[in-house]
Amino acid sequence: MQDIAQASPAARYTPPYPPRPDKAPRNFRMLKLARHNWLAIWPAGAFRRDAVFTRVLFRDLVICNTPETVHQAFVEQHEAFQRKSAQHRHALIPLLGDGLFVSDGALWRERRRVVAPVTHASRLPDLAPTITEAAADRAAAWAALPPGTTIDVLAEMGRLTAEIICRTIFGRALGADAAAAVVAAFAEYQREIGQTDIASLLGLPDWWPRLPNRRARAAARRIHAVVDGLIAAILDGGEGEASLIRSMAEAKVPGTDRPMDRRAFRNEAIVLFMAGHETTANVLAWALFILTQDPASADRLRAELATALGGRPATHADLPALPFTRAVLEETMRLYPPVPMLSRQAIAPGEIAGRPVRRGAMVLVAPWLLHRNPTIWEEPDAFVPDRFMPGAPRPPRHAYIPFSTGPRVCTGQQLGLMEATLCLATLWQAVRLELVEGTEVMPVARLTLRPGEALPMRVRPA
Repeated sequence: MQDIAQASPAARYTPPYPPRPDKAPRNFRMLKLARHNWLAIWPAGAFRRDAVFTRVLFRDLVICNTPETVHQAFVEQHEAFQRKSAQHRHALIPLLGDGLFVSDGALWRERRRVVAPVTHASRLPDLAPTITEAAADRAAAWAALPPGTTIDVLAEMGRLTAEIICRTIFGRALGADAAAAVVAAFAEYQREIGQTDIASLLGLPDWWPRLPNRRARAAARRIHAVVDGLIAAILDGGEGEASLIRSMAEAKVPGTDRPMDRRAFRNEAIVLFMAGHETTANVLAWALFILTQDPASADRLRAELATALGGRPATHADLPALPFTRAVLEETMRLYPPVPMLSRQAIAPGEIAGRPVRRGAMVLVAPWLLHRNPTIWEEPDAFVPDRFMPGAPRPPRHAYIPFSTGPRVCTGQQLGLMEATLCLATLWQAVRLELVEGTEVMPVARLTLRPGEALPMRVRPA
């Protein structure tokens, strides 16, 4: 159990989470709840369980909830449990095609070897100026607003991170209209896409027809059209500025002397966009919300920024001087992991916690549960950034996995954390934010974990 004695109990803030039923809901009640927000299905006892073996309709379900069982599923038996679940595949394939997030086997290995280098930690100094510039522009826009102006911080963070990821993927010449179109379509896709795959739970095969969601598919087509145009402009435009797409274009498919084809470029660009935009936006929105509710942490962050930055935008060189800023974000991701459920389908038999796992079973690792497991974390629902400060005991390996773990760990985790740190440090200096009175904030899990549909806040002078 993690020692957090250095944090004052009186100063600890507990952010909101859904009510926890005494008992797990039955199949159809559970599915009804999950369609709207699957975070609401977990009883209090589920958070402390090592592993859960159950059956939902006609599908075996195994939930891994300790570092040991996570290691067994995502590391030791990666080959058997590498395929994403049917629900995730059918939810994402209309948008991502065969992109890295949903592919497996030889195709996944091939694509990862092409994509991973473009977001490697060694590239961060080159990508950071774009992040600093965009964050500074947003901070200046906020500071120029009349005092008391209400903004939707969730939407603002979506636009900011979309601008950043669009510039880094496609180059700085990307128009604001293209970024806005993709952000709006992403939001609609998440609202419309199904959260459960009843056909899979009934034991039906992947090829069995699913009911089409016309609105979700229309949103995906809008994203495809924008991204196809941007890729064509980059790849057909000769020499141009550095971008992640250009870096991928210069890479060769392993074992060949050719690059990826245009459809593969599009799919991987959308994967990068989804991973770099949606998840980072949610983390920043959650962090800003928590800071408005936790005066002690807000003041401590402001003091660190005043000392390290003195009001100027944060840069890559400033990162070592911002340990509390990073700790705020890491603790935010513990409480509100960007992807709160990681689901796989067993393509071969395996074993978890000494019990057999049959081929076809769903194998879940839910950071929402793991990160709040009281046998691992002291005061698991409280916001305590000191858990992640330098010198604090690190959590056990595989206990903290906001970017997943094992061979399928997110390739852009260092980029995402740098982006969030630079943005939070720059924005928090520019203004003071106040949650609009009467606003109820509750986490909602769809493809990612969001603070509802909007986060209205008033802007005050810093």
